[in-house]
Amino acid sequence: MKKGDHLFLVDGSGFIFRAFHAIPPLNRKSDGLPVNAVSGFCNMLWKLLTDARDTSVGVTPTHFAVIFDYSSKTFRNELYDQYKANRSAPPEDLIPQFGLIRHATRAFNLPCIEKEGFEADDLIATYARMAEATGADVTIISSDKDLMQLVTANVSMYDSMKDKRISIPEVIEKWGVPPEKMIDLQAMTGDSTDNVPGIPGIGPKTAAQLLEEFGDLDTLLARASEIKQQKRRENIIANTELAKLSRQLVTLKTDTPIDVPLDDFELHAQDGPKLVAFLKAMEFTTLTRRVAAATETDADAVDVASVPRRMGCAGAWTRSRQGRRGFAIRPVLRDITGAWKCCGSRVFLCRNPRCRPGSCDTAESGADPSRTLCHRQDRPQRLCDDPRSCHARCLDCRCP
Repeated sequence: MKKGDHLFLVDGSGFIFRAFHAIPPLNRKSDGLPVNAVSGFCNMLWKLLTDARDTSVGVTPTHFAVIFDYSSKTFRNELYDQYKANRSAPPEDLIPQFGLIRHATRAFNLPCIEKEGFEADDLIATYARMAEATGADVTIISSDKDLMQLVTANVSMYDSMKDKRISIPEVIEKWGVPPEKMIDLQAMTGDSTDNVPGIPGIGPKTAAQLLEEFGDLDTLLARASEIKQQKRRENIIANTELAKLSRQLVTLKTDTPIDVPLDDFELHAQDGPKLVAFLKAMEFTTLTRRVAAATETDADAVDVASVPRRMGCAGAWTRSRQGRRGFAIRPVLRDITGAWKCCGSRVFLCRNPRCRPGSCDTAESGADPSRTLCHRQDRPQRLCDDPRSCHARCLDCRCP
């Protein structure tokens, strides 16, 4: 990248949940596979790319990437084992769509970026600072307050749902502090969504007032005895260590190890047949017509793509023997090396979010063969009701 280039970084994980909750339940007609999040994601991404390539709209990116969370466990869990511990498991209908959305990203001819042990926000922070160092501009497609600490004169955010740009003045208007003080503000207020403790009783307005008075969190903690309000003073002094821990949790890493260089994010022309093939596989008729028209692609001449569906324990979707548009599930097992292996028989998967990896066994003799035993810490045994869904944390289920 170089000065004059413009990088768009899409918070892919944020897009997924926005799409899932915005679109009513939707299932693929051929096999009942839930696809509402995939549909919403594809429509949102298509609109974003269409607007981005339209020079009359405004900012036109030269580089573009979609960033995802790899998993729920990151280095922050080692700092604080309760980090995000309050979050419930993803909805059942969303789980099988995570892998499909990554395939959708590649069908759009875009880099699909994730890194084990790190959050999408850390990758966004790293790439944003790398691009900024070359003199390029950066737009982060997200409205997440956790990313506002990255905003500078060259790095801005864009809320695609509200069609609103978020730059330095907008951050100050919203939170009462400039972007460079957002880390300290979040360290004080905490975050109930991510289970970041913060300082109990300190809200955004109070935190902003204290930062205006003392300058930064370190100065505030060092001079906490000067705070006039007794209860507030005692509260801050008593929770000094929590504030420091919270600051570590909310600070985004700008030196995350990367596997894909910035230059690989160069935005290329849309591959019409490739995207149409994927959309036909998902049975998104309206969007297929729209994309085909925009890319001058003959949709009828494009074969339906073979799209594997990846879960925690995987099922790969393949064309049926009869050659129909439907798909048939082929049992696949992920071993401890991370390789995908066909186990040769049906895999019965556990959907329990608190299932320990490797703890799924075949049902006892005489039990319903379509169910499996799940051993949990809080309950010795439990029969799983749905053999075709598996929570992302249950990675090492064994073949029956």
